[in-house]
Amino acid sequence: MSSSDTERLAPPEAEAFYRAVLRTLDEAGVPFLVGGAYAFVRYTGIDRRTKDFDVFVMPEDVERAFDALRRAGYRTDLTFPHWLGKVFKGDDFVDLIFSSGNGTANVDAAWFDRAEDGEVFGLPVRLAPPEEMLWSKAFVMERERYDGNDVIHMLLAKADSLDWERVIDRFGAQWRVLLSYLILFGFVYPGERARIPQHVIQELLRRLSVELATNAPVRKLCNGTILSRQQYLMDIDEWGYLDGRAEPRGNMSPDEIAHWTAAIDQQK
Repeated sequence: MSSSDTERLAPPEAEAFYRAVLRTLDEAGVPFLVGGAYAFVRYTGIDRRTKDFDVFVMPEDVERAFDALRRAGYRTDLTFPHWLGKVFKGDDFVDLIFSSGNGTANVDAAWFDRAEDGEVFGLPVRLAPPEEMLWSKAFVMERERYDGNDVIHMLLAKADSLDWERVIDRFGAQWRVLLSYLILFGFVYPGERARIPQHVIQELLRRLSVELATNAPVRKLCNGTILSRQQYLMDIDEWGYLDGRAEPRGNMSPDEIAHWTAAIDQQK
């Protein structure tokens, strides 16, 4: 990805701020990955202007990153303690991401194993790997934002080079979400469906066959909240379903769920 690829994604003053944040993190020795639109254009060739800049760090490095950025004169905010902080300069901001809103896609050392080298704003950086981008985007199905088209385009661009064992492992018990996208990919691009390795589809269909032959759980559980923090709230609040995000089934505490839910109104 050349600098000309990134220069059209944000205004010059925002780019200068983003570049300074990257340099600050690098000088502080904080490992980070660039994601969002800047990695997406590298992998798919699809570019779009963006209002922010996504930087991924491991949870244990968040406070160290914030300390370095505050010393550099920037305002920081741990907006959602379970997954997201922000760094501000005027109206511009950088998202410091260490998990996902549903608590699923935690950033760990393995993110850095498959990270790809790139260049952003003339700086050498490492980009969030396509496997993890696909995984984290697959669960964004909000009414106001749906990342399914990004997942399909990532598959179109990277299916031949993905580490599929890694992808399946990342989805884990939520493999049905992955299977749904692979089926959808064959619908969107009928002539490209063979690019998804047969053994991947066969393994997921094997799991589905095993499930279909097993009695369904008696308990009322809704995993829809893992896909949308808003669209399945009535299931939890009014219809008596258990929240699939909640510990011990999921990765979120009651306080984290309440904080994430309360922020819905702030985005309207």
